[in-house]
Amino acid sequence: MRVVLAAVILHLVLILPHHPGGLAGSTLARFPLELPVLLLLLLALGRSWATLPLRVAVTAALLGLTVFKLADLAMFSALARAFNPLADLALAEAGYRLLIGAIGPVLAVLALLGAIIALGCLGLAVWWATGIWANAAPASPRWQAAVGGAACLAGGLAVADVGDRIERWDLPYNTPGAARSTVMAIDKLQTARATLRDLQAFEAAAASDPFAGTPGLLDLIDRDVIVVFLESYGRTSLDNPLYADLHRPTLAEGQVRLEALGLSTASGILSSPTRGGQSWLAHASFANGVWVNSDTRYRAALASERQTLFHLAANAGFETAAVMPQITLDWPESSRMGFRTVLAADDLGYEGLNFNWVTMPDQFTYAALDRILRQQGRSKKAFIQVATGSSHAPWVPVPTLVPWDRIEDGAIFNDMATAGDTPQAVWRDRDRVRAQYRLAVDYALQAILSYAEKHGDEPPLLVVMGDHQAAGFVAQDDRPDVPIHVIGPAHLVDRTMAWGLSPGLIPPKDAPVIAMDRMRDLFLSAFSSVSPRRQAAK
Repeated sequence: MRVVLAAVILHLVLILPHHPGGLAGSTLARFPLELPVLLLLLLALGRSWATLPLRVAVTAALLGLTVFKLADLAMFSALARAFNPLADLALAEAGYRLLIGAIGPVLAVLALLGAIIALGCLGLAVWWATGIWANAAPASPRWQAAVGGAACLAGGLAVADVGDRIERWDLPYNTPGAARSTVMAIDKLQTARATLRDLQAFEAAAASDPFAGTPGLLDLIDRDVIVVFLESYGRTSLDNPLYADLHRPTLAEGQVRLEALGLSTASGILSSPTRGGQSWLAHASFANGVWVNSDTRYRAALASERQTLFHLAANAGFETAAVMPQITLDWPESSRMGFRTVLAADDLGYEGLNFNWVTMPDQFTYAALDRILRQQGRSKKAFIQVATGSSHAPWVPVPTLVPWDRIEDGAIFNDMATAGDTPQAVWRDRDRVRAQYRLAVDYALQAILSYAEKHGDEPPLLVVMGDHQAAGFVAQDDRPDVPIHVIGPAHLVDRTMAWGLSPGLIPPKDAPVIAMDRMRDLFLSAFSSVSPRRQAAK
């Protein structure tokens, strides 16, 4: 009986899926080809000296594979892609902080401890199971030789299946099972190698900058520029009826009000380098003008000498700043991004209550931006990046707009911050999560449109875009696309039509998709009287 239980434990570890699509009862019927190899090897070695290192290696390998599979499950659920062992390690801390915001610090610590204990128990279970099978072998040389031969045959079958699955060869027959865990391990190794090669190519691309050393950049802009990333605002807001039925009217009504104030608008679609999270990759792709779709590329961009849009704006005489209400810890890398001023959560003067993980409502962020960075009598124009927070998960509770002159220190939002159900209650039901997301994004749109209206008499140039689509089960849209809106005076907005934008706040369904990493150079070309090509011609 113990032998059967031990085999079942190893079987369950090996068949654990790494994709949410595999979380079905049919997965239990899978036959992992690694299982007979492992069991036969343990029987063949028996109580010999080689058994101990084999058991150590097997326990470590299966524990590591389990961690990678669970990481894949989390990444596919949140970001619609597999876990990259080199690029995604930095996400662990961000994920833990998000967990704290969703369920509270006590439950988050308990969840972390529970995960550690569960992995420890799994390791002990695998160690016990391998010991049971090693001790089950009769002490007979003939037996060991026969079982060893069978292990070689089983290993050959597993190797044949792996080679077929990684397309090294084509098998003329179907194997009785699949060595999926081995294939996944090979895939992780190949991903790591590809990441290193990709990083070298990225560093070469980052070193090549057509705008480096070009004078006269951004000289056509005669006012403040505010680049706004709306958290989790994706194309699903335009195309998915669940969201479009609310968000499209908000945009359409906002367009009417803005046009009544004499403002022009243009909109289009961008392709973001990330989905479901990692907003900083979108920020970096936009600012650096290179495709930053992993944390390894992000760190490479920071380490490079490439100048961001904000470096170039500072060189052109703008006062550059980043308004980051969700930054609550030290952010040393900001010094490499071209910002002369960084306003994190503690710098914005918010004295109200947090909205769970979200530190403050977007409307307060915009009010603080005006109060701190856009005072009357400044000698320099401002070039500001804003990364909003109100449409960030867990989307509970959702604030509402208040009169701008009543915002003050933010205490007016306190009743809103304690209203409604907790994230724990909402996140038990995916339909409720989607309903909250719908409301949160609508608030984010209302807030930025109200801000644009507030400054209708002396409008800045507003460039508003989503950073990424929400998680797959929320967005229900696999595309990485996000809307972009430009709001401001006609003489500036008209220059963005060359990007492929269309008039208004709702882009057409057949709008061309612009890669986000093209935006830096498109922006520089549109608002500079001298382009690198024309300068070279002179």
